Amino acid sequence: MSLYFQKMKSFYKSLVIGLVLSFPFFTAGAQSTQKPNIIFFLADDLGRHQIGAYGSTFYETPHIDELAKNGLKFTNGYSASPVCSPTRASIMTGKYPARLHLTDYIPGRSSKNSKLITPDWKKELPLGEITIAEVLKDAGYATGHFGKWHLNKDKKYKLGRPGDPGSQGFDDVLTTHKPGAGPKSKFDEDWHHVQEITERSVAFIKKNKDQPFFCYVTHNSIHDPEIEKKSLIEKYAKKPELKKLKTNNPKQAAMLETLDRNIGTILNTLEELELENNTLVVFNSDNGQKGSKEGKPLRGSKGDLYEAGIRMPLIIRWPGVVKPGTESSQLVISNDFFLTFSDLAGGISKEKDIDGVSLLPVLRDSGAKLTRESLCWHYPHYHGLGIAPSGAIRKGSYKLIEWFEKSAYGEDGAYELYDLMSDPGESRNLSASMKDKTAELKNELEAWRDRVGAQMMPKRK
Repeated sequence: MSLYFQKMKSFYKSLVIGLVLSFPFFTAGAQSTQKPNIIFFLADDLGRHQIGAYGSTFYETPHIDELAKNGLKFTNGYSASPVCSPTRASIMTGKYPARLHLTDYIPGRSSKNSKLITPDWKKELPLGEITIAEVLKDAGYATGHFGKWHLNKDKKYKLGRPGDPGSQGFDDVLTTHKPGAGPKSKFDEDWHHVQEITERSVAFIKKNKDQPFFCYVTHNSIHDPEIEKKSLIEKYAKKPELKKLKTNNPKQAAMLETLDRNIGTILNTLEELELENNTLVVFNSDNGQKGSKEGKPLRGSKGDLYEAGIRMPLIIRWPGVVKPGTESSQLVISNDFFLTFSDLAGGISKEKDIDGVSLLPVLRDSGAKLTRESLCWHYPHYHGLGIAPSGAIRKGSYKLIEWFEKSAYGEDGAYELYDLMSDPGESRNLSASMKDKTAELKNELEAWRDRVGAQMMPKRK
């Protein structure tokens, strides 16, 4: 890391972290006063509808389902982007990808013959940004990153390289790739490094069992290429539910079973070490399933702003604080983890540009209300799956999607309005019949873009 970035990071860190450790940590009942450990499971390209706890009968996720049974399930949990790198940046910083100008997967793709020009966006998380790992490290946590990073200019990960996890607050680091994109796993038939990531995570937990730790378990699975043991794939190919939904994918199901089993291994480690009662566990995904946009129960997929692209599985377990088997319908987003984890560390001064809110009130009481009124998205890119540049806002039960090409040229169909309460599958566009609501949300979306400094797409001349 250059001397300039070291100085800038030190300066900003003093502003952001400020009051860490200066507030008493919230305790519940007879729980230990030691700060809680944090384990964050982040799956890749996993749709909400693929989890048993969210209604799937085809995919088998018993360990994830058990987390929901013993924790809090969010029914309106969103990723900050329909693709991976921006969502991961939002988790690390608490900021909207539009504010960071990191709005596509790295390195993205160019579009030379498009109607609009893609802005000159950032293809790495700037070293000047303060990450949640840095905040927790300064609060006395051991920090470990195991798996996919995807926040540097490329994936040539190397210990000590600026921009990789080690320069962003993580002490113990294993970076992995999808099959064929980097070094193979040390284990046979571990194409997506699931077993290797689990082994390192377990070792990290055992090593740091006597101090608070942040274990960031960020899998490459179930991202393509879809590779898994033949016997597991055949198991799902024979299931009678296969043909009920186009989103039922035997290869992804086999990969998900392996992922779920390894999550169980880490959860069992907590129990064996008697750490379960003082560990907050999060399960989440970075964006929706790659595949069919069938719309049952949600419409869309990875890469677009329909619900299945951004409404994610989000489960949090925290014994003694979170009431088992509860749900929350509050609007939450991946930006929120930053302040939530910061609060767990003992309190933090809020930097002015943090876009998330702390979820602690909802964790303590699933019926609690958050202060936010809306969530927004900004995707000024042409995705390889053929998805056009777009933006969106959700306020209450209403959601507006703007298609940038059409709005830039004043074409019909630039806006789609849905009432997600009555139409979660986004099948009835209300923009023509509810013009006042469409105009209201359009204005709010534009005002939000101005506030965060979102990069717009000029017309191609």
